[in-house]
Amino acid sequence: MKISPIFDPEQMGRPMRVAAFMSGSGTNIIKLLELENKLKREEGSSPFSVVFIFSDRSDGSCLGEQIANENGIPYISYDIRTFHRRRGAKRTVSSPDGFSLRKEFDKIANRLVHAFEIDVNALGGYMSYITLDRCINVHPADLSLTTSGGKRRYVGDHAVHDAILSGEKTLCSSTIWTDQGVDTGPLLMISEPLNADLPDSLESLAKDRVRLTEIVEEFQERLKREGDWKIFPRTVELIARGRLALDKENRVYVDGQPMPDGYREKKGRENTSEMS
Repeated sequence: MKISPIFDPEQMGRPMRVAAFMSGSGTNIIKLLELENKLKREEGSSPFSVVFIFSDRSDGSCLGEQIANENGIPYISYDIRTFHRRRGAKRTVSSPDGFSLRKEFDKIANRLVHAFEIDVNALGGYMSYITLDRCINVHPADLSLTTSGGKRRYVGDHAVHDAILSGEKTLCSSTIWTDQGVDTGPLLMISEPLNADLPDSLESLAKDRVRLTEIVEEFQERLKREGDWKIFPRTVELIARGRLALDKENRVYVDGQPMPDGYREKKGRENTSEMS
């Protein structure tokens, strides 16, 4: 079956152009920019370039403008709360009206993507659902795990919470090539497993919501550092080098080899151009 690189550097003859999307502290975007600068220092150039940063927040909770200024790239914000307020309703994406509203909001970003000739949109701490095409997202769960019905087991905003209460012994982050669902789409890369040994029993945590919340937040922070921050920029690099491809069924390939359960690199080999 024919496979096609997500981005073909030989055909394009230039670095991959990336738009960075964020909503809050932007640590994933910072790590992406750090990798770009590291590759420039070590190799003389980077296979990808972050062209602009887009945020759906316009208040101090989002550090996008600061990050953009520090890196000398354009910054655009379009506050989604104001967008909804002016339309007089709070609507969810799951409703027909909510989906229509989501598409309307994304039109602004889509115009920017076309104007800046963007190849890939990198969603670093952005919304779990977006109607733009050609997006990479990172999710705090091992998306290769499925239910008996074949659906991904840990999706949505409470993935770490759900995994802990289900008794998972390890936690992972995953990157995906997004489609029209929430945390669906082809699975690109999975991080090294993080030990999820609990200081308390599951029975006691199920009864103590405050303690459970504390533990979930601790694991989320560790998973961000040891998972998200490593595989998110690395996935962008692999795409930019032409190493990640899809077939017509949206199955993922790395260097021409099928990776149905996501690509995992050996520990210590992240952010290099070598194959593990």
